[in-house]
Amino acid sequence: MHELSLCADLMDQVMTIAKTHNAEKVVRIIVRIGPLSGIEPMLLETAFTISRAGTLAEEAEFLTEALPILVLCNSCGVESEASVSNLICGICGDFNTRLLSGDELILARVELQNAD
Repeated sequence: MHELSLCADLMDQVMTIAKTHNAEKVVRIIVRIGPLSGIEPMLLETAFTISRAGTLAEEAEFLTEALPILVLCNSCGVESEASVSNLICGICGDFNTRLLSGDELILARVELQNAD
């Protein structure tokens, strides 16, 4: 389960952010996951439960948001959504496309609680 090591890396980033801002606790963490990232959101949530133990994020809410798959058509120049199994242009139907998004794991937001 590579989600556990990914979540450990995410928690390192979150803890660095929390310490930089002198947070007393982490309230919410939001990550964005592309369908081509190879990451299972449910497994990542389970890994988060393990990774947050004993940290400032121990009671934090963990939310995932799905990102769309976007391609740029090299033939017609249009950006369009595509599907996991079909990375063709949504306008002209050409298969000569370049992936713009859909393979990411992004730490999108960390909400903190400060003492003041």
